[in-house]
Amino acid sequence: MAVVLLLPIGVLAVEAFRSTDPTTFEERWSTDSLTAITEGAYGRAYVGSLQLSAVSAVLGAALGLAFAVAVLGAKRGRLLRRLVLTASGVLANFGGVPLAFTFIATIGSSGVVTALLTDLGLGLGGFSLYSMTGLALVYLYFLIPLMVLTITPALEALRPQWREASDNLGASGWQYWRHVGGPILLPPVLGATMLLFASSFAAYATAKALVGSTLPLVTLQIADALSSNVVVGSENIGTALALGMVVVVGLVMAFYAWVQRRTQRWLT
Repeated sequence: MAVVLLLPIGVLAVEAFRSTDPTTFEERWSTDSLTAITEGAYGRAYVGSLQLSAVSAVLGAALGLAFAVAVLGAKRGRLLRRLVLTASGVLANFGGVPLAFTFIATIGSSGVVTALLTDLGLGLGGFSLYSMTGLALVYLYFLIPLMVLTITPALEALRPQWREASDNLGASGWQYWRHVGGPILLPPVLGATMLLFASSFAAYATAKALVGSTLPLVTLQIADALSSNVVVGSENIGTALALGMVVVVGLVMAFYAWVQRRTQRWLT
């Protein structure tokens, strides 16, 4: 853990506070890089990544939760549950360039489905795969299976005795979910949503292959900075951007860990 996690974070923390004088080319301690990432294109990249991650995480959590509830509630669904969980384990890790190419070949500007709908005189109704909306749709492909994997253990841990006690006391289905099931499931659902947010926020290869650098995303800005696509004296912008991502993801995962501890009180 020290080599793989702590050492890189330490290097980022040190390099983010160093800058190069554009005149003398001397390195010095400075907060210029950290100040720069909050302004202009870098600030917009953080806003774009946060918006994309929030939207895709909320949609992925809602759809994944509904899908998991439907699968677990299906009659004779033991085989279906195993198949869904196995497929989710595969699809949750299917991303990067192959996923982007799959969507480009399907609903891209020259995709199979796009060409078919165009021949029928329908089209995609102004939808563009190479936009924030299109990128969020692509992210849902691996976020929904990740939500299914994450929330299924919590759903399975809901004890049938709680529902039976609720029914015996005359509660309706809505009252059970409002006062019993919902409050118990809320922490794991929030924790899973935070996990989806972190996964979406840190995604790079899919966005790079799909939209290049046309959208303001912080991971794409880091790639440009690390490829020396910066002005003289701003060589450490990339490390400052990466340190900012570490801080954001660290806060999200700290909240996730806190929620998980609260969840264990009821589901163990």
